[in-house]
Amino acid sequence: MARVAGIPLVLSFLIYSSLILFYCPNTSASIELDEDNWRQILDGEWMVEFYAPWCPACTGLAPAWKELTNKAQNKKVPMKTAAVDVTQTPGLSGRFVVTALPTIFHVKEGEFRQYKGPRDADSMLEYVEKARWKQTEPVPSWKAPDSWQMGFVAFFFKLSQALRSIHNMLMETYGLPTWGSYLIFAIGTIFIGALLGLMLVCVIDLLYPPRREKVFVSRAEAERKGDKKSDDELINDDIVDEAENGNDSDAEKNSPSDTSDDDKSKDVGAGEGAPQGDGEDKCDKQEVRKRRPRKAD
Repeated sequence: MARVAGIPLVLSFLIYSSLILFYCPNTSASIELDEDNWRQILDGEWMVEFYAPWCPACTGLAPAWKELTNKAQNKKVPMKTAAVDVTQTPGLSGRFVVTALPTIFHVKEGEFRQYKGPRDADSMLEYVEKARWKQTEPVPSWKAPDSWQMGFVAFFFKLSQALRSIHNMLMETYGLPTWGSYLIFAIGTIFIGALLGLMLVCVIDLLYPPRREKVFVSRAEAERKGDKKSDDELINDDIVDEAENGNDSDAEKNSPSDTSDDDKSKDVGAGEGAPQGDGEDKCDKQEVRKRRPRKAD
């Protein structure tokens, strides 16, 4: 009876063990990384695998990855293994710019290198033991996962995952069609964009208030503008010029030099027997008024 009673216990143990093995992730890494604990790989030496449960290549790599972990522990290699499920932590896949699965990174004191060698346990272990990682160029500093630029990229990856979950909820929970969900996202995008644009304009006006522009005029331009006068001013100038010229002519007529010249010319004409008409022509020529030239418009 005791043996019969023990059979259900054995069966239940086997069933539970098979369920655990079936639902375990497709990696045997010692540490599962997420958004909260991934920065621990910045210290020491690590081999990090990016995988997805639906990826067949990731499933094929699982035995080799488990063997790598065991051999590293047995040989006491100062290297740890970790894994990232991209379906659970999309931000890390964006931070590391993972474009294919599975992807393996070697991390040594904060320096990141993508491993592109053979995927068997011995080759990956030799890559660490014999320091073959030195032959691989590290990821540039601007593209490093711990830089603020890649942190910005990771934020957008997480945002896209959140929007995708909202899209699925609208279609599955509320029964909206696909085009209805897209319409809601389009309206929300336009509204948020307009709001952000308004805030940006206000901030710019606050930091850099608009100033009145100063118009610089050259000296030649200023003189040219000063020379331009209205027609009334030109007429007034002409009247003044004529008045001045008239005064000058009267003064010239009554000046003693003119009278003396007239007398001399008359005396000379009379003495030489010349006709009076010649003397009068000379006087008329001297009395001709010289008018000031009119200014051009």
